[in-house]
Amino acid sequence: MRDRAPDFNFLATGIGSVPFQEIEATCREILKTIPSIPFWPQLVKRSYLEDMSIQYSEGLPLLEINEEKRSLFISGEKSAESELVTFYDHFLSQDIDCFAMSKACAPGLYALLELVDQGQDAACYIKGQTTGPITFASSITDLSGKSVLYNPEILEALVNGLAIKALWQVRKLKKSGEKTIIFIDEPSLSGFGSAFSPVERHVVIDNLRTVINYLREHSDTLIGIHCCGNTDWSMIIEAGPDIINFDAFGYMDYFLLYPDEIVQFLKGGGTVAWGMVPTSDFTGRESAEDLFAKLNKGLNRVYEWGIEPQLLAQRSILTPSCGMGTMTPEAARKCLEMLSQLSQKCSALSVF
Repeated sequence: MRDRAPDFNFLATGIGSVPFQEIEATCREILKTIPSIPFWPQLVKRSYLEDMSIQYSEGLPLLEINEEKRSLFISGEKSAESELVTFYDHFLSQDIDCFAMSKACAPGLYALLELVDQGQDAACYIKGQTTGPITFASSITDLSGKSVLYNPEILEALVNGLAIKALWQVRKLKKSGEKTIIFIDEPSLSGFGSAFSPVERHVVIDNLRTVINYLREHSDTLIGIHCCGNTDWSMIIEAGPDIINFDAFGYMDYFLLYPDEIVQFLKGGGTVAWGMVPTSDFTGRESAEDLFAKLNKGLNRVYEWGIEPQLLAQRSILTPSCGMGTMTPEAARKCLEMLSQLSQKCSALSVF
């Protein structure tokens, strides 16, 4: 984590996915609603190319796309040896442009940056996101039908590939002139430790650290980890991000089961991104006042552990509980508006 932590004071940002179809209009809405930390939108209903795995697959070895299933698989037609040699030639020489995200896969990234370049914002930061190594690898099967999580050679290449692609994204975002934040999205870590999540703890930490350490070595971006369900939060903290993002609406009590780790994280310069506005559980009957009251209960628990309100405010960001891609456009707009209202309400108060 950083020696000098930023002062967020409950600024708001988004996770990534949105249900909208219009690229520029969506970016304008994001810049208007949450201008301090705008994020580039993943327009998941426009194209299979914006699926959270496919979107980050360009330039990575051995992968092919199943358009119908919106998934990736290891090709049986390509030479593994040749593909991996070519990949590492580009990776080790830091040929970052070889790992660029195209406009076809990430039109929201390009559109947001064009608007920022035109002076359409007054941002403090600009946020991107990438699929995390565990979620990415667990969704891909090798030729034997097993997840590539259990194929060390391919897994190592894909994780390194995600790391350099994230670096390309950070450098692209940095051209805006704003400070950068990138979230590593790991929804597959929800329920970690259950029978449905057989991956070992050290594997998760090692692969997350590969991406985090690579970004730290080559950039000054802030790095977050997003998980939208319950998980082993001590494991996430141990991986070493600057920011932890969790579903505070649905899993506040579970997150707060790790007081020692959370206190150490905050005192060490870490930031908590509270996913306070529901997405999958959104009813339309929520209010900023109700969400504020719910958030306040969690904040008061942290104060009881000896964290001062001013410090916690500095180390707090607000987000939706998860991506908004499964919501209706109307509900997603309300979600963004409520997020903005909640951020303004929290930022205006110095004592909770």
